[in-house]
Amino acid sequence: MNLLVLGGTVFLGRHIVEAALARGHTVTLFNRGQHNADLFPEVEKLRGDRDGGLDALRGRRWDAAIDPSGYLPRLVRASAELLADAVDRYCFISSISVYEKLPVPGMDESAPVGTLADPGTEAITGESYGPLKALCEQAVEAALPGRALVIRPGLIVGPHDPTDRFTYWVVRVARGGEVLAPSSPASPVQVIDVRDLAEWTIQMVESRRTGTFNATGPAEALTLGSLLETCRTVSANDARFTWVSEEFIA
Repeated sequence: MNLLVLGGTVFLGRHIVEAALARGHTVTLFNRGQHNADLFPEVEKLRGDRDGGLDALRGRRWDAAIDPSGYLPRLVRASAELLADAVDRYCFISSISVYEKLPVPGMDESAPVGTLADPGTEAITGESYGPLKALCEQAVEAALPGRALVIRPGLIVGPHDPTDRFTYWVVRVARGGEVLAPSSPASPVQVIDVRDLAEWTIQMVESRRTGTFNATGPAEALTLGSLLETCRTVSANDARFTWVSEEFIA
């Protein structure tokens, strides 16, 4: 397949490109060239900006576009509308943060998504991030009705993770000593490895799937206690856990 990736050089997008190349596809990257610009010297790179600088995409054709870098509805709408006649399908990477309520066991893709009092806001905060992603989803579906693939990942972990959301625990437990831990050892947690997510995304695009899909894991139940115990085992130190309420930590 001939694939266009919007972004593709930081975290999930980087792994999506690696997975696509490993599976024999041709990849074109569109980005500003501000992050890891030397990555993937073998692929075509189009330079531009999602905010008013999409001209490099005009007059081209791809089998599918994969968008792991869209956060604002206005910008996602612009790229989706421009590419509507240039691709067969548009894969948008969203988030399980779109849901109106925190995910609970058994929740599926039909659960209500969050909304904003001001849908025009472009301030990305802890409260607006999910509803903005939901509006991005809607923009893609409106531009390519019946041709949109929306993936809602849970917490993505793995190589090149630019955040401290997961790696904080790995590093903190490796330092040893008394470790403050939230809630209880039995608290359920879910993560998805970025490499698994990337390869699955490419497989979904290959099979021409459309619709909305949650994407998280692992397949077996995982608790915070077992996660931290695994960190301690791997780092082989004397870390000991003091469990306190989430309210206390907040």
